[in-house]
Amino acid sequence: MPILENLKEYAERATGLRRPGRRKARAFAQPRKPHTVRFRDDGLVPNHPRWPLIIYRGAIDLGESHDPAAVIEDLFEANGWGETWRDGVYDYVHYHSRIHEVLGVASGKGRVRFGGAKGRIFTLKAGDVVILPAGTGHQCLSADDDFLVVGAYPAAGTYDECTTVDDRPRALKTIPKVPVPRKDPVYGAGGSLSKLWKKPK
Repeated sequence: MPILENLKEYAERATGLRRPGRRKARAFAQPRKPHTVRFRDDGLVPNHPRWPLIIYRGAIDLGESHDPAAVIEDLFEANGWGETWRDGVYDYVHYHSRIHEVLGVASGKGRVRFGGAKGRIFTLKAGDVVILPAGTGHQCLSADDDFLVVGAYPAAGTYDECTTVDDRPRALKTIPKVPVPRKDPVYGAGGSLSKLWKKPK
């Protein structure tokens, strides 16, 4: 699926077809209260020492006139989250120690465990958005054949992928240093992210 989706994305960006564009994308965001979850360090996955995982259920109106993945991409990019990709979620536990990540579900349903082996399982479906602070473990346990996720990252930070206990010493140092993003990927400057993820005093 990633190859086909990458070709679709390339064609859509080249032609503008089935894309709302960044300026119009904000209108697709639906007002939702954030659901937050904190995870403890489980010995393998550090998770974030201060900031919670944020879930917005049904946060994006995907409609039928645009490609759902393109709507999510344009919305994230309009709010300063880029380097977008289209795929599923890896089926092994991993986390990012030097950057935050947002996942928006474009189609299908998937059961994803966040927080590592001792974390919590959530069923995600089209329109849901999950914002992961650096260090948050994630793993897809099962998914529909059409489960498609759009991922993106804030401007500050560097992508990495941590999977083993050997990654921990460096990760424990870098995770707390990843800065607060300037905007919520769904709701922009007025979103909940800046209230829930506060800089240490």
